[in-house]
This record gives sequence, C-alpha cells and structure tokens, in this order.
Amino acid sequence: MTFTRRTAASLAALAVALPFAASAQSGYPNKPVRVIVPFAAGSTTDIIARAISDKMAQSMGQPVVVENKGGASGTIGQAQVATAAPDGYTIMIHSSSHTVSPHTFAKLPFDTLADFAPVTPISSTPNVLVIAPSKNIKTLQELLAAARANPGKMNFASAGQGSATHLNAEKFKLAAKIDAQNIPFKGSAEAVTEVMAGRVDYYFSPIAPVIGQIRNGQLVPLAVGSPKRAAALPNVPTTAEAGVPGSEFNFWIGMFAPAKTPREIVDRLQAEVVKALATPEVKERFTALGADAWTLKPAEFDAYVRDEVKSNAALVKAAGLAVQQ
Repeated sequence: MTFTRRTAASLAALAVALPFAASAQSGYPNKPVRVIVPFAAGSTTDIIARAISDKMAQSMGQPVVVENKGGASGTIGQAQVATAAPDGYTIMIHSSSHTVSPHTFAKLPFDTLADFAPVTPISSTPNVLVIAPSKNIKTLQELLAAARANPGKMNFASAGQGSATHLNAEKFKLAAKIDAQNIPFKGSAEAVTEVMAGRVDYYFSPIAPVIGQIRNGQLVPLAVGSPKRAAALPNVPTTAEAGVPGSEFNFWIGMFAPAKTPREIVDRLQAEVVKALATPEVKERFTALGADAWTLKPAEFDAYVRDEVKSNAALVKAAGLAVQQ
C-alpha cells in the first residue's frame, strides 16, 4: 500500500478527532465544565445560567462553573467560546443578542453560524416596557401620544447597542411609527436606574431586574414585548394587545457549544438542560424571573437560530442601526 500525503493528512485528522470521540464514549464529563456568560453577573442571562448550571452539576457529577465574560455586546464571551476546544468542557449560555451581533458589528472574530453548535434554548423571557411614575403616563397609548406630539425628543434605554433590549425597542418603534432615540448602557442595572430617575423615558427590560420596582410603584409597566402575556405580570397587556401589531419580540436565552463538538456531547448537554428545567427549584426560580422554560432538539434550535439571524438582518436594516467598527 502506497503511503501518500493524502493518507498522512487523513491519519492526522483522525488523531485530532479521536480524543473528542473518546471523550464522548468514556464518561463525559470527567472534569469541570465552564459555562461562559457573555454578560455581567446579575443579568437575567446570568441568573438563568446559574440556576441551570447548579442542577447540571448535581446530575452530571462534576462542577459546572459559570464565568462572566461581558463587554462589546456579548461578543468578547462569544469569541472565547468560538475558539475553545470542541470537547464539551467550555460552553456558552447567551441570549437572542447572539443572532444580532453579525449585523451590528462590521467585523467579528468568529462566524455566528459556523463557529457554534446550538444545543437548546432554555427560556423565553418577556421584556416589559417600563416608565417612571413621574412621567404621568399610565398606558401604552398615552406613551405613543406623547412621542407623536414631540417627534425625536423621546428616548429609551437599552442594555447596550445591538442587545435584545435594544432590538425589542427598535421593533416596537418601527411598528408604532414613532421617533425615539436609543440611549445604550452597560447593562440592565444602569438602564433601570436612569429610567427610574426620569432621565430616560422608557425601557424594554427583562422582567427580573424590574419586578420589585413594579410591585412597589417605582416603575409603571405599560406592556410586555412578547407574543403572549407574561405569567409574572398577568394584568399587563402585550404591545400588540395595547394597539401596536407587529411589535412582538421573543427574548430567549439558550446554550451553545463550539462547532464540531461531538454529537453525543451536544445531545447529552441538551438532555441535562431538559432535566434541570423539570426540577422544582428551577421551576420556582423561573416563575420569580417571569421566564418560561423552552427547549428544542439541537437540530431544531439550529434551524431557529439560522432563521432569526436572517430576520434580524432585516430588522437591523429597517431600523437603520449603526454598524460598530
């Protein structure tokens, strides 16, 4: 048998693949698993990641450690996972911002579709449009009237340029046909503070960071941006119900692994998430956050992500969002 360069290349590729195949077959995991969250500690994505990771650690018999790698609208953490070994020991829990960044950055150090293996969504978490009581606005229609009476003068907060909170607000603005300016902050905590103080007009916030302020009257909820009402705020209408059809936005949180992670490991991770979501502790935590558990098979989630990348490209273009260099 002739030993050719092609044979040598094939053997080299096999040598690289064998450790990962062996890992899938020999008791994964056999060491701690790192979960990269590309946002600051205390964010909704972080809280959900920690709730899931704690239960996964108990089930898998190894530590599942959350590491916050925030900055640049999540792209710093994304880049770290994109270049990690595809062995299941570095994974990512991210939000729908994952499908936005390829359209809001001129250049990324990774390919959103090619460099990640979608595992499963974890939750669908409605955003709620909140405003300070000092604004004397109690309904969504009153907000729209104020915006139309003062075109270009109203503003809204977001947890960063291109974040899910930003896209939710932009989709609402387009559907409502109003002119309002985005004021980006480093995260939800700062955005909520500025809205409560009345320095920024409104904010499409994840429910968790504002549920306490809503209950004690420091913020007024006008509508939720999701396709259906939030269980945590059953009396608050959706933006569509309140008179703005076409404004629905699904803010989700999901798990990703590096591309080329063995299918056995991806399937195992998906099964562990499903198992964690079924525990009473996680169900209770999600209820407090106003989050709905949501899972898909890896292939289904991959198709969903690809569709959303396309739809967000259209949304970013329609909103005329600036591309970051």
